[in-house]
Amino acid sequence: MADEFTQGPNDGSEALHSLPSMPRGLALADHVLGLVVSIPAALLVLAEIVLLFSGVVARYVFHQPLVWGDELAAILFLWLAMTGAATALHRGSHMRMTAIVNRAGEEWGAIWDNVALIASLLFLAMIAAPVYAFINQQWGIVTPALEINDGLRVAAIVYGVVCMLLMSLVKLLARGWKTAAIGLGVTAAVVTVLHTVGPVLQSLGNLNLLIFFVGVIGFTVLSGMPIAFSFGLAVFSYLSLSTSMPLEIVVSRMDEGMSQLLLLAVPMFIFLGLLIEMTGMARAMINFLASLLGHVRGGLSYVLVGAMYLISGISGSKAADMAAVAPILFPEMKKRGEKPGELVALLSATGAQTETVPPSIVLITIGSVTGVSISALFTGGLLPGLVLAVALCVLVWWRARGTKPVSAKRATGVEIGKTLVIALPALALPVVIRFAVVEGVATATEVSTVGIVYSLIAGLLIYRRFDLKRVMPMLVETAALSGAILIIIGTATAMAWSLTQSGFSHSLASFMEHLPGGAMSFMAVSIVMFVLLGSVLEGIPAIVLFGPLLFPIARDVGIHEVQYAMVVILSMGLGLFAPPFGVGYYGACAVSKIHPDEGIRPIVGYMIALFIGIIVIALVPWISIGFLKTV
Repeated sequence: MADEFTQGPNDGSEALHSLPSMPRGLALADHVLGLVVSIPAALLVLAEIVLLFSGVVARYVFHQPLVWGDELAAILFLWLAMTGAATALHRGSHMRMTAIVNRAGEEWGAIWDNVALIASLLFLAMIAAPVYAFINQQWGIVTPALEINDGLRVAAIVYGVVCMLLMSLVKLLARGWKTAAIGLGVTAAVVTVLHTVGPVLQSLGNLNLLIFFVGVIGFTVLSGMPIAFSFGLAVFSYLSLSTSMPLEIVVSRMDEGMSQLLLLAVPMFIFLGLLIEMTGMARAMINFLASLLGHVRGGLSYVLVGAMYLISGISGSKAADMAAVAPILFPEMKKRGEKPGELVALLSATGAQTETVPPSIVLITIGSVTGVSISALFTGGLLPGLVLAVALCVLVWWRARGTKPVSAKRATGVEIGKTLVIALPALALPVVIRFAVVEGVATATEVSTVGIVYSLIAGLLIYRRFDLKRVMPMLVETAALSGAILIIIGTATAMAWSLTQSGFSHSLASFMEHLPGGAMSFMAVSIVMFVLLGSVLEGIPAIVLFGPLLFPIARDVGIHEVQYAMVVILSMGLGLFAPPFGVGYYGACAVSKIHPDEGIRPIVGYMIALFIGIIVIALVPWISIGFLKTV
C-alpha cells in the first residue's frame, strides 16, 4: 500500500495513462520499464506457487521429496523480491508516511514530493557500487544441490536497483529539466557537505545514531519517501560517513533479510487473499454471517467483526481483508442508517483486532526474525484475536442499545441453512490450512499453495466464479505488495545489524532488562513503545528492527515468547490503525471511500476497547499459550 495505503494501477500497462503530463518519450520509457519488471515479477509468483505445491505433492503423495526444490525456490524468491520492489515503485505502491505531506498544501506538497524522490535517487545511487562489489564476492560460490553460480541469484539485486534507479530518473525528468537540475544540484551539494564533515562525524561516536537513525529517517519518512529507501539511506549514510566498514556488508545483510525462505509465505498468502475474493468465497462467508445476525440492533456490525476475523485467517493481507469485506457490507449498513464515520472506524478497529489471526504475514515475519515457532504463533494467535473481537462487540452493543430497531427481515431457518451450505466450502478453508500444517502435509511456507489449489477447485467447481482475465493483474499486485514488504525487511535487517554493531542493541537490552518491576513493567513499556512504532514505522519494519533485540529479554524476565509476540503484534496494530499517523486507518478510508475526518471521533472508543483488550491479554498468559500443548 502507498500514499496512505492506497494502491497504484493493477499492472504496468496503465503507466502511459497514469502520468499524462509526461513527454511522449519519457512516458514510453516509463511504460517499458514497468513491463520489464512487472511481467517477470508476475511469472515468478506463478512459478513459486507451482514449485512449492509440486514439492508438497512429491513429498506427501509420491514420497519422493524434491531435494533441489528449496534451493530453486530461494533463487527465484530473491528475484521475486527485487522485481516486486521495482514493480511497487513503478505503481507507486511502496509503503510511505504521507499523512503530513498531504496536509501541507499543493505547493509545499509538490516540493516535499520532489525531496522524497531525490532522496530515493540518492539511496539507489549509493547502493549501486556496493551491490556490484557484493555480486563479485558471490560469483565464485556454487549452490550445493543445483550447482548454480550464486552470482546468478544475487544478480537480482543488481537488476532491481538498476530498474528502480532508471524509473526514478524518468520520474524526475518528467517534472521538468529545471526541477531535475535543481534536485540533482541540491543532492550533489548535500553529498559534498556530508563528505566534508565526515571526519567530524567519525569523532562523534554513537551520537551519529541520533543523527542518522533519528534525524535522517525522521526527515525522509515525514517527507513521504518510501520507508524501505529511508532505512537504506540512513544505513548507507551512517556507515559510509561515520565508520570505515565496507558497504557491501550492508548489501549482504539486505540479501540475508530478503532471502529467508519462510518469508516466501508472504506473496503466497497475499495471492490467496486476492483469490478468495475473486472466486466468491469471501462473499459466501459474509452472507452466512449476515443471515445469522443481520436482523438485530447493530447486527451487521457484529457481522463485520466476525467477517474480518474469518477473512483475516485466510488471506494474511490486511489490504485484501478490508477490500473483501467493506464493499459487500457497507452499502447495506448505510441503508440501515449507519454513519460513514462509524463504519470506517469499526473497519479500522477490526483491522487491528485481527493482526494475530493466522496465517497473518506479521506472524510469519516475527517468527522468521526471532526464531519463535510459526506453528506455535499460529495456534496462539487465534484466542487473542477473539478476545479483542469480544471487546469490540461489547462496545457495538453498548452504542446500539439505545437505538431503535431497524426494520430488517429476519432470515428463516431454511435461508440460514442455505447460506451455510453455500458457505461451507469457504468456511472449511482455514481448517484445511491448519490441518495441512499440523499433520505435516505442508510446511508453513508451502501451506498457502494448498489453500490456493483448494480455492481454485472451489471457485471452478462449486462457486463457478473464476475470471481468467483477472489472474495476471492479481499476480502483479501480489508481486508489488510482496516486494514492498520484502525490501523493507531487507533494509531494516541491515539497520538492525548496524545498531547491533554500534552497541545500541546492548544498551537498549540493558535498559529494558533492568526496568524496575520486572516482567510487568517490561510488558507495559513494550506496549507503549510498539503502539508508537506501529503508528510511525508500520508493523513489519518495527518487528525486524526490535524483535531480535527484545524477545531474548522477554524470555529472561519470564514472559513466554508467544504471549509477548501477541502483545507486541496487537500493540503495533493499534498504532497502525489509530489516526492521525496510523497509515492503516487511511487504508481503511481508501477502501471504504470515506473521508478520514469522518472517522476520527468514532474511532476513539474502539481504540480504547482494543487497548483494554491488549492489557487483558498481557495480564493473562493463558489466552496466548493455553492451547500450545495441544499442538
